[in-house]
Amino acid sequence: MSQISAQDRETLETWIRAATTEQRLVTRARIILALADGCTNKQAAEHLEVRTATVSKWRGRFAKAGPAGLCDQPRSGRPPTYTRETEMRVLSTLDAPPPDGYAQWNGSLVAAALGDVSASQVWRILRAHGISLQRRRSRCVSTDPRFAEKAADVVGLYLDPPDNAAVIRVDEKPTSRPPSATCGWPGTETCTSATRPRTRAGSTGSRCTRRRPSRSTRIYVAKY
Repeated sequence: MSQISAQDRETLETWIRAATTEQRLVTRARIILALADGCTNKQAAEHLEVRTATVSKWRGRFAKAGPAGLCDQPRSGRPPTYTRETEMRVLSTLDAPPPDGYAQWNGSLVAAALGDVSASQVWRILRAHGISLQRRRSRCVSTDPRFAEKAADVVGLYLDPPDNAAVIRVDEKPTSRPPSATCGWPGTETCTSATRPRTRAGSTGSRCTRRRPSRSTRIYVAKY
Protein backbone atom coordinates (compact mmCIF):
# COMPACT_ATOMS: atom_id res chain seq x y z
CA MET A 1 0.00 0.00 0.00
CA SER A 2 1.33 3.43 -0.89
CA GLN A 3 2.05 5.97 1.80
CA ILE A 4 -0.95 7.83 3.21
CA SER A 5 -1.11 11.56 3.73
CA ALA A 6 -0.03 13.12 7.00
CA GLN A 7 -3.56 14.36 7.60
CA ASP A 8 -5.07 10.88 7.15
CA ARG A 9 -2.42 9.36 9.43
CA GLU A 10 -3.17 11.94 12.12
CA THR A 11 -6.88 11.18 11.84
CA LEU A 12 -6.34 7.43 12.22
CA GLU A 13 -3.97 7.88 15.17
CA THR A 14 -6.51 10.16 16.85
CA TRP A 15 -9.15 7.47 16.52
CA ILE A 16 -6.82 4.91 18.10
CA ARG A 17 -5.92 7.16 21.05
CA ALA A 18 -9.48 8.31 21.76
CA ALA A 19 -11.18 6.36 24.54
CA THR A 20 -14.63 6.89 23.02
CA THR A 21 -13.85 5.42 19.60
CA GLU A 22 -15.60 2.15 18.76
CA GLN A 23 -13.20 -0.81 18.84
CA ARG A 24 -14.18 -1.96 15.38
CA LEU A 25 -13.15 1.46 14.03
CA VAL A 26 -9.89 1.26 15.99
CA THR A 27 -9.14 -2.12 14.39
CA ARG A 28 -9.76 -0.73 10.93
CA ALA A 29 -7.47 2.22 11.61
CA ARG A 30 -4.72 -0.14 12.82
CA ILE A 31 -5.08 -2.18 9.62
CA ILE A 32 -4.53 0.88 7.42
CA LEU A 33 -1.55 2.07 9.50
CA ALA A 34 0.01 -1.39 9.36
CA LEU A 35 -0.36 -1.47 5.58
CA ALA A 36 1.04 2.06 5.30
CA ASP A 37 4.10 0.93 7.27
CA GLY A 38 4.85 -1.73 4.63
CA CYS A 39 3.01 -4.81 5.90
CA THR A 40 1.29 -7.11 3.46
CA ASN A 41 -2.32 -8.16 3.83
CA LYS A 42 -1.28 -11.48 5.39
CA GLN A 43 1.20 -9.89 7.80
CA ALA A 44 -1.34 -7.26 8.92
CA ALA A 45 -3.98 -9.96 9.42
CA GLU A 46 -1.66 -12.11 11.56
CA HIS A 47 -0.49 -9.12 13.60
CA LEU A 48 -4.03 -7.86 14.34
CA GLU A 49 -5.56 -11.34 14.54
CA VAL A 50 -8.17 -10.79 11.83
CA ARG A 51 -8.90 -12.53 8.56
CA THR A 52 -7.02 -11.64 5.40
CA ALA A 53 -10.33 -10.90 3.68
CA THR A 54 -11.06 -8.32 6.36
CA VAL A 55 -7.77 -6.56 5.69
CA SER A 56 -8.43 -6.60 1.95
CA LYS A 57 -11.93 -5.20 2.42
CA TRP A 58 -10.91 -2.17 4.48
CA ARG A 59 -7.84 -1.56 2.34
CA GLY A 60 -10.11 -1.16 -0.67
CA ARG A 61 -12.59 1.03 1.23
CA PHE A 62 -9.82 3.33 2.41
CA ALA A 63 -8.37 3.60 -1.10
CA LYS A 64 -11.76 4.82 -2.41
CA ALA A 65 -12.95 7.17 0.34
CA GLY A 66 -10.11 7.71 2.79
CA PRO A 67 -10.84 7.66 6.56
CA ALA A 68 -14.55 8.15 5.85
CA GLY A 69 -14.57 4.77 4.06
CA LEU A 70 -13.73 3.01 7.32
CA CYS A 71 -17.01 4.09 8.91
CA ASP A 72 -20.10 1.92 8.61
CA GLN A 73 -22.66 2.89 6.03
CA PRO A 74 -26.08 3.93 7.37
CA ARG A 75 -28.51 1.04 7.52
CA SER A 76 -32.23 1.20 6.96
CA GLY A 77 -32.88 -1.24 9.79
CA ARG A 78 -35.90 -3.41 10.28
CA PRO A 79 -39.04 -2.01 8.60
CA PRO A 80 -41.63 -0.79 11.12
CA THR A 81 -44.27 -3.30 12.08
CA TYR A 82 -46.93 -0.65 12.62
CA THR A 83 -47.43 2.33 10.35
CA ARG A 84 -49.46 5.52 10.29
CA GLU A 85 -52.35 3.51 8.90
CA THR A 86 -52.34 1.34 12.03
CA GLU A 87 -52.50 4.45 14.20
CA MET A 88 -55.53 5.76 12.31
CA ARG A 89 -57.27 2.36 12.60
CA VAL A 90 -56.84 2.43 16.39
CA LEU A 91 -58.25 5.95 16.67
CA SER A 92 -61.13 5.14 14.34
CA THR A 93 -62.09 2.11 16.44
CA LEU A 94 -62.61 4.37 19.47
CA ASP A 95 -65.36 6.22 17.57
CA ALA A 96 -67.41 3.02 17.26
CA PRO A 97 -69.56 1.69 20.14
CA PRO A 98 -67.75 -0.78 22.44
CA PRO A 99 -68.65 -4.50 22.35
CA ASP A 100 -71.77 -5.71 24.08
CA GLY A 101 -71.36 -5.86 27.84
CA TYR A 102 -68.76 -3.08 28.01
CA ALA A 103 -69.37 0.57 28.81
CA GLN A 104 -66.16 1.81 27.18
CA TRP A 105 -63.11 0.68 25.21
CA ASN A 106 -59.80 -0.41 26.66
CA GLY A 107 -56.52 -1.46 25.10
CA SER A 108 -57.29 -5.18 25.06
CA LEU A 109 -60.72 -4.67 23.50
CA VAL A 110 -59.32 -2.44 20.75
CA ALA A 111 -56.56 -4.98 20.02
CA ALA A 112 -59.10 -7.81 19.86
CA ALA A 113 -61.34 -5.79 17.53
CA LEU A 114 -58.47 -5.04 15.12
CA GLY A 115 -57.00 -8.53 15.27
CA ASP A 116 -53.49 -7.70 14.02
CA VAL A 117 -52.42 -5.05 16.55
CA SER A 118 -51.07 -5.88 20.01
CA ALA A 119 -52.58 -4.38 23.15
CA SER A 120 -49.23 -2.80 24.08
CA GLN A 121 -49.12 -1.01 20.71
CA VAL A 122 -52.67 0.25 21.24
CA TRP A 123 -51.73 1.74 24.60
CA ARG A 124 -48.58 3.22 23.04
CA ILE A 125 -50.65 5.01 20.42
CA LEU A 126 -53.15 6.25 23.00
CA ARG A 127 -50.36 7.66 25.19
CA ALA A 128 -48.85 9.43 22.18
CA HIS A 129 -52.18 11.21 21.63
CA GLY A 130 -52.81 11.88 25.33
CA ILE A 131 -55.87 9.61 25.42
CA SER A 132 -56.66 7.93 28.75
CA LEU A 133 -59.60 5.55 28.51
CA GLN A 134 -59.67 4.63 32.20
CA ARG A 135 -59.26 8.09 33.73
CA ARG A 136 -62.09 9.34 35.89
CA ARG A 137 -62.51 13.10 35.79
CA SER A 138 -65.67 13.31 37.91
CA ARG A 139 -67.28 11.60 40.86
CA CYS A 140 -70.17 10.29 38.79
CA VAL A 141 -69.70 8.16 35.71
CA SER A 142 -72.83 7.41 33.74
CA THR A 143 -73.35 3.91 32.39
CA ASP A 144 -76.22 5.08 30.18
CA PRO A 145 -75.24 4.18 26.58
CA ARG A 146 -77.15 7.28 25.42
CA PHE A 147 -75.44 9.59 27.90
CA ALA A 148 -73.47 11.48 25.23
CA GLU A 149 -76.61 12.05 23.17
CA LYS A 150 -78.59 13.29 26.17
CA ALA A 151 -75.73 15.51 27.34
CA ALA A 152 -75.56 17.10 23.89
CA ASP A 153 -79.26 17.96 24.14
CA VAL A 154 -78.75 19.62 27.53
CA VAL A 155 -75.75 21.60 26.36
CA GLY A 156 -77.75 22.69 23.32
CA LEU A 157 -80.33 24.32 25.60
CA TYR A 158 -77.65 26.63 26.99
CA LEU A 159 -75.97 27.34 23.67
CA ASP A 160 -79.18 27.97 21.74
CA PRO A 161 -82.21 28.17 24.10
CA PRO A 162 -85.65 28.02 22.49
CA ASP A 163 -87.86 31.10 22.39
CA ASN A 164 -90.32 31.73 25.24
CA ALA A 165 -89.02 28.87 27.36
CA ALA A 166 -87.61 28.59 30.89
CA VAL A 167 -84.40 26.69 31.60
CA ILE A 168 -84.03 25.30 35.15
CA ARG A 169 -80.75 23.79 36.36
CA VAL A 170 -80.28 21.84 39.60
CA ASP A 171 -76.78 20.86 40.74
CA GLU A 172 -76.29 18.65 43.78
CA LYS A 173 -73.81 16.24 45.30
CA PRO A 174 -75.22 12.70 45.33
CA THR A 175 -73.46 11.66 48.56
CA SER A 176 -74.38 14.69 50.70
CA ARG A 177 -77.10 14.85 53.32
CA PRO A 178 -80.29 16.67 52.41
CA PRO A 179 -80.40 20.33 53.51
CA SER A 180 -82.10 21.17 56.77
CA ALA A 181 -84.04 23.96 55.10
CA THR A 182 -86.11 23.60 51.98
CA CYS A 183 -85.47 25.66 48.90
CA GLY A 184 -87.94 28.27 47.82
CA TRP A 185 -90.33 27.82 44.97
CA PRO A 186 -89.26 28.79 41.47
CA GLY A 187 -89.76 32.48 41.05
CA THR A 188 -86.65 33.71 42.77
CA GLU A 189 -83.40 33.98 40.90
CA THR A 190 -81.48 31.77 43.35
CA CYS A 191 -82.76 29.43 46.05
CA THR A 192 -80.37 28.50 48.89
CA SER A 193 -80.57 27.13 52.40
CA ALA A 194 -81.92 29.25 55.19
CA THR A 195 -79.78 31.28 57.53
CA ARG A 196 -79.19 30.71 61.19
CA PRO A 197 -77.60 32.81 63.96
CA ARG A 198 -74.04 31.97 64.90
CA THR A 199 -72.00 33.22 67.83
CA ARG A 200 -68.34 33.92 67.18
CA ALA A 201 -65.80 32.82 69.77
CA GLY A 202 -64.78 35.63 72.09
CA SER A 203 -67.80 37.84 71.39
CA THR A 204 -70.91 38.49 73.43
CA GLY A 205 -73.29 39.10 70.62
CA SER A 206 -74.46 37.16 67.64
CA ARG A 207 -75.00 37.98 64.04
CA CYS A 208 -77.00 36.38 61.30
CA THR A 209 -74.87 34.75 58.66
CA ARG A 210 -75.67 32.57 55.70
CA ARG A 211 -74.94 28.95 56.48
CA ARG A 212 -73.07 26.89 53.89
CA PRO A 213 -75.63 24.46 52.47
CA SER A 214 -74.90 20.82 53.14
CA ARG A 215 -76.01 20.05 49.61
CA SER A 216 -75.00 22.36 46.78
CA THR A 217 -78.40 23.10 45.27
CA ARG A 218 -79.16 25.99 42.95
CA ILE A 219 -82.23 26.62 40.86
CA TYR A 220 -82.09 29.20 38.09
CA VAL A 221 -85.26 30.30 36.35
CA ALA A 222 -85.19 32.27 33.11
CA LYS A 223 -88.33 34.37 32.71
CA TYR A 224 -89.62 35.41 29.31
